[in-house]
Amino acid sequence: MKDKLYESSKIGGKAKTPGKEITFYRSNEKPYGMFSNLYKKEFIFEGRVFPTREHAYQYGKPVKKEVKEWLMNAPSPSLLAITAHGLLTWDISSNWSKTKVDRMRSVLKVFAGQNPDFVKLLLSTGTKRIVETPITDNSVNRFWGEVDGYGRNTLGLLLMELRDNLRENKL
Repeated sequence: MKDKLYESSKIGGKAKTPGKEITFYRSNEKPYGMFSNLYKKEFIFEGRVFPTREHAYQYGKPVKKEVKEWLMNAPSPSLLAITAHGLLTWDISSNWSKTKVDRMRSVLKVFAGQNPDFVKLLLSTGTKRIVETPITDNSVNRFWGEVDGYGRNTLGLLLMELRDNLRENKL
């Protein structure tokens, strides 16, 4: 599955194709804000209740339990994300760069299993390309999304992969 994900990623710039793409970034955007990991909707992952998918994802990043709990107490999902991206090397799980995409894939799958409204919205996108479109240009945003058409769009690819699996009843 991982190879398919990376084979379909586009790193170079891309002209927008009206009507063939679904773009999202902020969790309060209608109708696709729910695709943002910062969208506030509680769910259970690994036996713990998380307020957002970003919380569930970032909980797997630190080595120490105290750092995990400290991150979970961030006053907002966006501050959690910013803080987690700034963790020092020794606070991050040594295999994080190899496991982070699989963790996000698992978070999305579990979230979909508990949120039929998310599944309905995801399936409503048909075969359109789903693209996270952050505004700030940095390596994290270009890994998970596309900034001005440049980036891997990993979150968008995972959402499309999930959509395909849901459509084919592979979950």
